[in-house]
Amino acid sequence: MNYLDALFLGCLQGLTEFLPVSSSGHLVLAQTILGVKQPGVAFEVALHFGSWLAVVAYFHKTIWRLIRSVFDSSMKSERKMIGLLLLGSVPAGVVGLTFKGMVEGAFANPLLTSILLIVTGVLLLSSRFMIKGHSDVKILSAVMMGLGQALAILPGISRSGSTIVFGMAAQVEPAKAAEFSFLLSLPAIGGAMLLNAGDLASLDAVTAGPYLAGMIASFALSVVAVFTVLAVIRRGRFSWFAYYCFAAGALGIYLFK
Repeated sequence: MNYLDALFLGCLQGLTEFLPVSSSGHLVLAQTILGVKQPGVAFEVALHFGSWLAVVAYFHKTIWRLIRSVFDSSMKSERKMIGLLLLGSVPAGVVGLTFKGMVEGAFANPLLTSILLIVTGVLLLSSRFMIKGHSDVKILSAVMMGLGQALAILPGISRSGSTIVFGMAAQVEPAKAAEFSFLLSLPAIGGAMLLNAGDLASLDAVTAGPYLAGMIASFALSVVAVFTVLAVIRRGRFSWFAYYCFAAGALGIYLFK
């Protein structure tokens, strides 16, 4: 993989990680079309690390409060949030560890990815018909959003899309569901990085350069995507992304059937 391909894929990852259109699905299709598919998932993990850093940068004040609460028993709401984030992370952790080989196989199947983009479109469109909730994230909604995140381990299912829609179905206020979704990505992506740390550590200097360039591009565009999603959520236009997923999925099915 050369630097140009890595930068393009990094930009693609950054834009699509938090927009509800499945970054993993776009990476599978783009790498297949470009003919630069890398073995394993180390490259995808490197790009997701860039997105992970973007969430840390955007929510650094919130994250710092959560860290402080570990040592300050008076910060009860922050401690509760940590518990909810841990609870919401369990389903993806179980699925990721149990079906690791199957998930990696799905990343090599562009036709399946295209079909799952259609599924993401259906999920997003369903949010249009939900009654807008006004509650905070609670135990049940954290579990539901965690199940949405577990489903999104498959390429083509949007992590942000599924978690936010599942949260909205649990009557969580949409903007709060989006913020919880972003924070929920931290342990999920962090866990994936730990599982694939060996692959990343074994990269040679020639390969590491493009991977690093892609990661930096992913970070920059992920920051833009976070701002965009929060703005779209507040304007009630979240379901509009469904039509893009339908189009992208249909194009993929046409190309890879």
